[in-house]
Amino acid sequence: MWQDARAMNTIASGLMAAVVLACVASGVWWLSQRSMFTLRSISVESMYGMELKHVNRLTLREGAAGRIKGNFFTTDLEQVRMAFEAVPWVRQATVRREWPDRLIVELEEHEALGTWGEDGRILSVKGDLFTVNLAEIEDERALPEFDGPEGSEKEVLARFAQLRGWFAPIRLTPQGLSLSSRYAWTVRLDNGTSVALGREQDNKTLRTRVERLVGIYPQLLSRLGEGIGTIDMRYPNGLALTADSLTVPADASKPVQSAAKKQISSSTTTSINRQ
Repeated sequence: MWQDARAMNTIASGLMAAVVLACVASGVWWLSQRSMFTLRSISVESMYGMELKHVNRLTLREGAAGRIKGNFFTTDLEQVRMAFEAVPWVRQATVRREWPDRLIVELEEHEALGTWGEDGRILSVKGDLFTVNLAEIEDERALPEFDGPEGSEKEVLARFAQLRGWFAPIRLTPQGLSLSSRYAWTVRLDNGTSVALGREQDNKTLRTRVERLVGIYPQLLSRLGEGIGTIDMRYPNGLALTADSLTVPADASKPVQSAAKKQISSSTTTSINRQ
């Protein structure tokens, strides 16, 4: 091999290239450790240009600064992102470098829609669950109450939006929605009435039941006033309800208009069948 000039030249070129690469890598490493590349500032901005309502920029920067290791070149941006996303109210964060000594952090905050379950978690308008102090939510209205099996948050959110539209014709607004472990739906309206809608048999089941209630609700309201406590819409051709001062016999031969004339003074349970 030593007599092979071509092989010797190849080996020499390879060794020379390795030495050059090692020198370049050493130079880059040495340069990257210079004080001019020490991170000197972290800028916290809103991801979509909206005002950050719950995240204090100064507190956030000071809290995260101690967990950021390395300089402009060596800082792990993924770890920085995770550190910011661990802060309450932060839904997501993006991090980028800005030459020569700055990090730009863009944040998206959660927007609270209502409470979830009994463990104090909050459901956001995007269907995410997060945990914060309820006192930090600047909303004078009572928050809607939601509940459902683990992983059903976005399904509950989508159904809530549909129900708001379905109940709009009778000027009632859903203020709570729960999905049981057996996937039965119950909605609480802003007048205090709880409506059991049951399980979905197909993609029209719930809407059909709500439309049936919307159609008969003016008659119920005229007979019962605001005293309706619960309404069960799981019956195929009727409904059952509880009211404070009126009962209607469960007689399919009597339409609502005539059956609703019987009144009693105590809290009652009522069944109504439509012809």
